[in-house]
Amino acid sequence: MASENGHRHAHAHSHDALSERGRRRLLLVLSLTAGYMVAEVAGGWWTGSLALLADAGHMLADVAGLGLALLAARFGARPASQTKTYGYYRLEILAAFTNGVALAAVSLFILYDAYHRWLAPPHIERGGALTAIAAGGLVVNLACAWVLHGDHERDLNVRGAWLHVLGDALGSVGAIAAGVLVILKGWHAADPLFSALIAVLVVWSSWSLIREATNVLLEGTPAHINLAAVEGAILETAGVEDVHDLHVWTITSGREALSAHVRHAPAAAPAELLRSLRAKLHEQFGVDHLTIQMETENFEDEAFHFCTSGTACFRSTKE
Repeated sequence: MASENGHRHAHAHSHDALSERGRRRLLLVLSLTAGYMVAEVAGGWWTGSLALLADAGHMLADVAGLGLALLAARFGARPASQTKTYGYYRLEILAAFTNGVALAAVSLFILYDAYHRWLAPPHIERGGALTAIAAGGLVVNLACAWVLHGDHERDLNVRGAWLHVLGDALGSVGAIAAGVLVILKGWHAADPLFSALIAVLVVWSSWSLIREATNVLLEGTPAHINLAAVEGAILETAGVEDVHDLHVWTITSGREALSAHVRHAPAAAPAELLRSLRAKLHEQFGVDHLTIQMETENFEDEAFHFCTSGTACFRSTKE
C-alpha cells in the first residue's frame, strides 16, 4: 500500500508541476498577445482592413480567454476543502468551455460583418502596411503557439488557449493573403473573403474544444478510455465474478477517476484482489483515482444499477 500511496503522490505532484508550468506559459502568452493586439487594432483602423480587425478581435477574445484560463489555473491549484472535496479543478474545464464558446461567438460576428463587406467591399489603400502588420502578428502568434505546444495535449485549459492562438495565426495568414491580393491585383473583396474563411476555421476548431469540455462536465467516459475494455480487464482478474455500476470520468485534464462494484469469489482475499485491480487499471488505462466496493454473492448492493459498457440499463432488486 505504501508504494501505491507513493505513486498517487507522485502523480499529483506531476499534475501540479504541469499546472504551474502551464500558468507561467499562459502568463507569457497573455503578455505577448495583449501587446500585439493594440498594434493590430491601430493597424486595422489605419488601413480600414476587416481582416486585421478580425485578427485583432480574435486577439481580444484571446486576452479575455487567456486571462480566464490563467485565473482558472490559479484557482485550480487551491487545495480541496470540506465543501469542495475535489478542489477547484473543474474551473479549468469551465474556462476551456467558455473559451470555446467565446471563439465561436467572435467568429460568427466576423462572418456577419464579412458578408456585408463582401456585398460592398471597402477600398483599402495601405495594402503594404496591412501585410506588414499581419506578418508581425503571425510571428507573435507562432511564438505563442510554440510556448504552449506540448502542454496543450495534456491540459484542456491550456488547449483552449492554444486553439485561441492558432486561430489568431490563421487570422494573420488570411490578413497577409488579403494584403498581397490588394497590392498585386487590387482585389479589395479579398479582405472580407479571407475574414470569412478564418472565422469558419475557428468555429470548427472551437467546436472540438466545446465538445470535450462538455463531456468532462457531464462526467462522460474519457475519449481515450474504452469502458468495455475496462470492464473486461476487471472481469479477467482472478477472483472476480462480476462487476456493475462501473463509471470512468475526468476530474480535470490528466486526472481520471473510476468507481465500480466488484463481486468476488468467497475464497478471494479482498485486500489482495483490490491491490491487483489497482495495479492492472493503472498499467492498462492510467487510472489512479479508484473507488471500488467489494461484494460477495450473499452481500451485494441491491440499489439501482446504472449502465456499464452494455446497451441496456436495468434495476436489480432482490427479494
